Amino acid sequence: MAILTLDETKTWLRVDGDEEDGIIRIIASAAEEYLHNAVEVVFDGTNQLAKLYCLVLCADWYENRDLIGSQPSSDKVRFTCQSIMAQLQHSYAPEGTS
Repeated sequence: MAILTLDETKTWLRVDGDEEDGIIRIIASAAEEYLHNAVEVVFDGTNQLAKLYCLVLCADWYENRDLIGSQPSSDKVRFTCQSIMAQLQHSYAPEGTS
């Protein structure tokens, strides 16, 4: 199950219209996969911390897509993502464990 909907991601990114829906879907899906790979937990849209993490990551990737691979994210975004990731990693058991 997805963490983000297209509409809430577009609202977070402040995007009107549908001309960038394809790229927004790719970014949202990649953010969710990134979170899953890091935490090994399947989250859905009910976990607000997971949702916020994905939205912050989406905003960074969307706003800096020309820089992906050439420059790191801003320190503020990096700190926010690291902080949220630490909580998600330590608050939930990985899949297959109790």
